[in-house]
Amino acid sequence: MTPTNPAAAPARSGSDFTELTRRIRQRGLLDRHPSRYAVRFTVNAVLLAVGWTAFAVLGSSWWQLLTAAFLAVVFTQLAFIGHDAGHKQIFRGRRANQAVGYLHGALVGLSFDWWVRKHNRHHANPNHEDDDPDLDIPLLSFTRGQAATKRGVLRWMAKYQAFLFFPLLLLEGLSLHVSSVQAVLRREVKATTLEATLLAAHIAGYLAAVFLVLSPWQAIVFLVVHQGLFGIYLGCSFAPNHKGMPTLTAGEKLDHLHKQVLTARNVRGGLITDFALGGLNYQIEHHLFPGMPRANLRHAAPVVREFCRQRGLPYSQTSALGSYAEVLRHLHAIGAPLRTARGSQ
Repeated sequence: MTPTNPAAAPARSGSDFTELTRRIRQRGLLDRHPSRYAVRFTVNAVLLAVGWTAFAVLGSSWWQLLTAAFLAVVFTQLAFIGHDAGHKQIFRGRRANQAVGYLHGALVGLSFDWWVRKHNRHHANPNHEDDDPDLDIPLLSFTRGQAATKRGVLRWMAKYQAFLFFPLLLLEGLSLHVSSVQAVLRREVKATTLEATLLAAHIAGYLAAVFLVLSPWQAIVFLVVHQGLFGIYLGCSFAPNHKGMPTLTAGEKLDHLHKQVLTARNVRGGLITDFALGGLNYQIEHHLFPGMPRANLRHAAPVVREFCRQRGLPYSQTSALGSYAEVLRHLHAIGAPLRTARGSQ
């Protein structure tokens, strides 16, 4: 079910959310259990070791493209752990979560502090046209206002963005790497020296391994496949969560419960979906309780869904394919005025 316009929802006091939080706490769903994450750490470490071992054993071979695809999946799973650490889902202490976050950022080549700052702004202002950094993507338009301001090539892309969406996700991994390096060089992160060292070590080690083991052409194709699939996997994990859901503008005031529920979408599925999407398929619960450990989200979903039903609050959820269809329909609709406008450029 797709929510109505958030502007139509009344801004209420925090009493509803307080009651929901009480129900969640009574079930122990906010309690952290680091031992459960130990299993994820172990599995990811084994998968990473298997991937790079296979890379070393295969040597200069075009079969390495399979290794590239495998490592793209592993890198994304590592990024999910970094996401959880950024929300302090793993340990109670800040330092322990940061240590895990910095380590996983280094493993995939991202600045942990830059990403946390950006992601926190998104959580504070989900789908806000002015304040959500996830809506500020030059190559895409998520509102008609954004589309109307596009010129030249960007305007043409906005017209046909539904067709370009998945191909553009191939660049998502590269974009995150570049933004991470830029943030460190501009000293926009706290631990500048640490992050610079970790990023430099990742880039140097990664490129050295690829170009020393593979022929130049094989190395280039490996990089394209690995980083491209990494970007697609990440993009396909994040895109269903908010894209195509109602957006907020300046002056629209909603309480925490309405703001988070009305702008988010859940993706139905079982344990395989939970694993594939890193728990982000429970986007409503995650946004309401960012510090909730990933394993608890599936148990919180029925509680939140029933709570919303009791209060007449729309709770949006669909299948994985349905979520992508909704995203593409939204992007296509945003570009429609540009396609029909006379003399549009």
